[in-house]
Amino acid sequence: MTSDEPQPAAALRSAQWYVGDDRNAYIHRAWSRRGLPPHAFDGSRPHIALVNTASDFTPCNRHLTEVARSVQNGVYEAGGIPLEMPAVSLGESLVRPTAMLWRNMAAMATEEMIRANPIDAVVLLGGCDKTIPSLLMAAASVDLPAIVLPGGPMKSGTFRGRPLGCGTDVWKLSEEVRGGSMSERDFLASEGSMISSRGHCNTMGTASTMGLLSEALGMTIPGMAGTPATDNRLLEGAHSTGALAVELVAERRRPSDIMTREAFVNAIVTLAAIGGSTNGVVHLLAIAGRLGVDLTQDDFDKIGAGVPLLVDLQPAGRFLMDDLYRAGGLLAVLREVQDLLEPGAVTVTGRPLVDYLETANVWDREVIRPRAEPLQDSAGIAVLRGNLAPDGAVIKPAAASAHLLQHRGNAVIFDSIEDMHARIDDPDLEVDADSVLVLRGCGPKGYPGMPEVANLPLPTKLLQQGVRDMVRICDGRMSGTAYGTVVLHVAPEAAAGGPLALVRTGDPIVLDVPARSITIDISDDELAARSPNPEAVEAFADPARGWQRLYIDTVQQADTGADLDFLVGSSGDHVPRESH
Repeated sequence: MTSDEPQPAAALRSAQWYVGDDRNAYIHRAWSRRGLPPHAFDGSRPHIALVNTASDFTPCNRHLTEVARSVQNGVYEAGGIPLEMPAVSLGESLVRPTAMLWRNMAAMATEEMIRANPIDAVVLLGGCDKTIPSLLMAAASVDLPAIVLPGGPMKSGTFRGRPLGCGTDVWKLSEEVRGGSMSERDFLASEGSMISSRGHCNTMGTASTMGLLSEALGMTIPGMAGTPATDNRLLEGAHSTGALAVELVAERRRPSDIMTREAFVNAIVTLAAIGGSTNGVVHLLAIAGRLGVDLTQDDFDKIGAGVPLLVDLQPAGRFLMDDLYRAGGLLAVLREVQDLLEPGAVTVTGRPLVDYLETANVWDREVIRPRAEPLQDSAGIAVLRGNLAPDGAVIKPAAASAHLLQHRGNAVIFDSIEDMHARIDDPDLEVDADSVLVLRGCGPKGYPGMPEVANLPLPTKLLQQGVRDMVRICDGRMSGTAYGTVVLHVAPEAAAGGPLALVRTGDPIVLDVPARSITIDISDDELAARSPNPEAVEAFADPARGWQRLYIDTVQQADTGADLDFLVGSSGDHVPRESH
């Protein structure tokens, strides 16, 4: 059955609302007409929801309103009825206390609105860090036909002749100011160049990572992810996406048919090859949890740790996202590691992802390295365990300093983000280049919401001595645009009773990434005899009401994706009761 043929009424979910002569069908049609012709409601044309995260408070997604118009045109052309559905939008740079606190809420709200309305398929329009994960989590739980359209990265701005990597260069330049090698005036002068156009971060941060991973999962038209937000080919792809959404209904192709265990294997290989964000771990785990796919944190190490880093992009490398697109894009990268991919994993087009690799070419071998000449030989996410992180912690070797991957140093403890800000630049702080900075109280429960603070700033006095990296440990996350030797996602977190709550300043900490271990070098008896610092416990004080109350009571730990326990799994699309 082709996409432009009328569909039998019984085949369309939306027909349950609109088709019939009774009072309820009358109400649904009458209130929805608003200029649409009668045949829009006769049960022959699928209703496609454009789930749109455009918002002025999510600056990276603001342009999705324009992109949605091209999607609408594609839906109409293919014989569907496009209907825009605004979604909860999370702007990483603006939302307090952290956008991650609201990821699960956004997913839950989107899931319920998709299920509650007369929808046959959804086009998911996202870009900024948490928007694509929340949309995929929602679509997985409802399991109606769905397709992702990433909004794409911004074009690269320049400052004094040098391209700027947004996010990554913010961290770098601010450290140079604190270290005394850059003036505050020059730092502020770069602000107008940092964000040069529409679109999300142009580094391999979380937004770029999740856009590319949506393609690796099969949920995006192959070749679309990473298309710059300013490129007209994004609008052309949006048109094709809208048309394909209609076909998905006819073919009854659902997220559960696409995002299989094999697709997640491909996503993990992709995450390593592109040098993607550590946030990809927690998001992929949460999406898999909604589908019932057997995926664990350890899979990221087993499958991805030995994968070579092929993409020379900030923060692990030199270039930016528009360079990756120019050099051949994700498909060209995956062609280099095709032997590591699961060949049977299909995409939204119905064809396997690997079918699209044969004609993928690399046009710049500086940006996309040959398999035989990688940027790093084994650069995937490493999962660490030990008496400091019994349920695991992660580190991104590609963004770390090689000389610190095996390190022993004494802990300098910060009990909260406020404690860190108050003391990190104290000239009397007892710290040296070998110290291990430990920040706790930043996990899912403790903050709450697991903020991107794990890459805590280095002490000013050490920056002035030329130190630019130290081992840092945290139960929170870090921005995908960040870099450094950072152990993060420590589980259980301090606020959930993890050993991180028991560490004291001066304790020797041993990091051994090749051995996959992170330990406190004290006896088990001594550790068991300790109690958490009262100041740390006070910092974990629970809020009294609202979403934060529900979140703290039900959120899982980072090693399983930090979803809410009652949201794991799928409820499907069936709604048994009428509204009138």
